[in-house]
Amino acid sequence: MSNWILVADTSRARIFQAEKAASPIEEIRTLAFPEARLHEGDLTTDRGGRGHDPGPGGHGMEGEHGAKQDNAERFAALVCETLESARLAGDFRRLYIIAAPAFLGLLRKQLSAPLRQLVASEVDKNLTAQPPEAIRKQLPDFL
Repeated sequence: MSNWILVADTSRARIFQAEKAASPIEEIRTLAFPEARLHEGDLTTDRGGRGHDPGPGGHGMEGEHGAKQDNAERFAALVCETLESARLAGDFRRLYIIAAPAFLGLLRKQLSAPLRQLVASEVDKNLTAQPPEAIRKQLPDFL
């Protein structure tokens, strides 16, 4: 059973595996979420209304979270569902997570307790565009 490395941000997740503790990593899966790259205005069909305030000026009626945040949360859930399925299938022994800081927080919220127990370490960096060699340097020598 190999160790898996998740490298993710709000629009892409790459899953690598290392067969042996000191071996190079090999990409085995990629999940894409292109909606995350759209601008906030492109994600919503119309703007929030304006509030009527007895004082000067109005205020926007946007929700607590914008569409980009909602999409990031949906993608984090999708990534965690993929990892959970692999965990249940016994595809990996340990999991290393390298993710953009804000997305790492979303992933933490979505990880099941059994999956969380398999997380060996976390790195809060966005390395999704980096080659495997650069990603491997961010991991312990022996996985």
